[in-house]
Amino acid sequence: MKAFIFDMDGVIIDSEPIHFEIDVETMKYFGVTISPQEFERFVGMTNPEMWSILKQDYSLPQSVSEIIEYQLKLKIELIRSIDLAPIEGIQELIFDLKQNNIVIGLASSSPISFIHEVLRKYNFFEYFDCIVSGEEVAKGKPAPDIYLEASNQLNINPSECWVLEDSKHGIQAAKSAGMRCIGFINPNSGNQDLSRADTIINSVRDIKVTDLMLE
Repeated sequence: MKAFIFDMDGVIIDSEPIHFEIDVETMKYFGVTISPQEFERFVGMTNPEMWSILKQDYSLPQSVSEIIEYQLKLKIELIRSIDLAPIEGIQELIFDLKQNNIVIGLASSSPISFIHEVLRKYNFFEYFDCIVSGEEVAKGKPAPDIYLEASNQLNINPSECWVLEDSKHGIQAAKSAGMRCIGFINPNSGNQDLSRADTIINSVRDIKVTDLMLE
């Protein structure tokens, strides 16, 4: 292992409940009642891909960009206002990676503005050697584009990268990129099939950097 790439939502911050809450509220604002569980199938996907499907499924007259503009405004307001700590063990893992001279990337399907809000909230900006949003690649997860772009920016071969993911789509993206992947069981991310991951953990504290460096 020469590089470690983090997903963000559900991995660095337990934000999937926030996404579910705001997405339900967004649909309600545009006249549709939908349950939070109906969003579980979209975990790991980009906003444009998710809302394109929902727009078609529910015959929403608004454009995808209009929907995202409303949704993103609510999410940024909420993330700024709530007291929410990073997922337990994340800060220690980042420090351990840095101490072992492992380069660190972030590859999140979230819009870059939301990514920046999260990293700014926890003062994490300085630790990441690259930050890639799903907005910056041709196809979002489960396509491998975002992870290939991260490895390219880090100048590390995909086979020398480990990824931390909490969703089926994210794990598929990492594996399709030729990387090894840790599946993190986060109950708040919904019912996710993590079976394609190389290893599955219940706590971020279970990740041992020195062991990964020998893989």
